[in-house]
Amino acid sequence: MSTPGDPTGSDLGRLITPDRILLGLNPGGKRQLLQELSAVAAVKLGMPAETILAALQQRERLGTTGIGDGIAIPHAKLEGLAEMTGFLARLVKPIEFEALDGRPIDLVVLLLAPASEGTAHLKALARVARLLRDPQLCARLREEPTAAGIHALLGEGGGG
Repeated sequence: MSTPGDPTGSDLGRLITPDRILLGLNPGGKRQLLQELSAVAAVKLGMPAETILAALQQRERLGTTGIGDGIAIPHAKLEGLAEMTGFLARLVKPIEFEALDGRPIDLVVLLLAPASEGTAHLKALARVARLLRDPQLCARLREEPTAAGIHALLGEGGGG
């Protein structure tokens, strides 16, 4: 049975827990950002950072995950990952990311899925992209000072 409204927010709130919200990252560029995200994800997931980074870099070679409006959604499938997980990072200052609109990015949602995931991975990507098309929500994500506050925004995003 479905609930009224779009379940995007609650799904995203479960996917990106407060301890996976990274504020104040200050990478020098795209490569360093992917390295930093991989290192954080490695600690949280108990996987080698090199494995995560290689998967993300392989995906970026297929085409940029910078979707425009200052947002990137790097993603990859990983062998040995138990469940889909996400991280949200807000950068201190925008960096060049080869985004589709040519603008630098400052909001990043990293999605990692088990290698066996098929459509669930694509549905999660679509939900995140749809949610982040809301300029008011993105403005609030950029202004909110705490990880708990951002998590609350993710939980209410898309519903009503």
